Amino acid sequence: MHKLTAIIPTKNEINNIEAVIASVNFADEILVIDSFSEDGTFEKAKTIATKVIQRKFDFYGAQKNHAISKAEHQWILLVDADERVTPELKTEILSVLNNNKIDHNAFSIKRINHFMGQRVNYSGWRNDSVIRLFKKEACKYDNRHVHESLQVNGTIGKLEHKFLHYSYRSFDLYMEKMNHYATLQAKDYDKKTGALTPYHFIIKPFWGFVKHYIIQSGFRDGIVGLTIGYVQGYVVFMRYVKLWLLRKNRD
Repeated sequence: MHKLTAIIPTKNEINNIEAVIASVNFADEILVIDSFSEDGTFEKAKTIATKVIQRKFDFYGAQKNHAISKAEHQWILLVDADERVTPELKTEILSVLNNNKIDHNAFSIKRINHFMGQRVNYSGWRNDSVIRLFKKEACKYDNRHVHESLQVNGTIGKLEHKFLHYSYRSFDLYMEKMNHYATLQAKDYDKKTGALTPYHFIIKPFWGFVKHYIIQSGFRDGIVGLTIGYVQGYVVFMRYVKLWLLRKNRD
């Protein structure tokens, strides 16, 4: 059976750290990479994880690549602190690793998302899928500041069972993270965006709302869907405001 390292990136995840580690307790190594938490996450993780390292956060891809380089085993399962591996997903992962020859170098896993106390069935989150089980030597995250993508040298399979994803403990934390995302996105978009126009500040945010709330049936998720649609449009607007400020302060 191929051995597995579970990697969990953290920053102030004291409310999640015990549960997420418990959900990956079948891994041969549990590695927590912490961005200098201030709420006791690091201290708690040291008592229940196999290995805990700290690294100053610069961007998501670099943080994960650093953790991957420190993993003891060739197969990696990367799990965010607000995600849980279900018993069914655990069984499926172990079944994959139990094969002498694994046909793919990575596997995508879908997520069942929960937000504001309810399951989100639409709003663009319905077919949410992430590549999280992969072979160390064949995969690396790109250098985008946010929404980093795993680059896979080889084929990608699909697992049937899903993560549980408890997105954001509160609405305030959701807004805080979206604001942080907008800041990081501004840096990524600086290189590929021309002169900023009303199109960026009006049309694109409006389209963000329409996409999530109407085209992707967010209205079927009630107030939660309306919130997601509105905030997604807001994040697009803030991305370009922050890009405008970034360029203004640099000139």
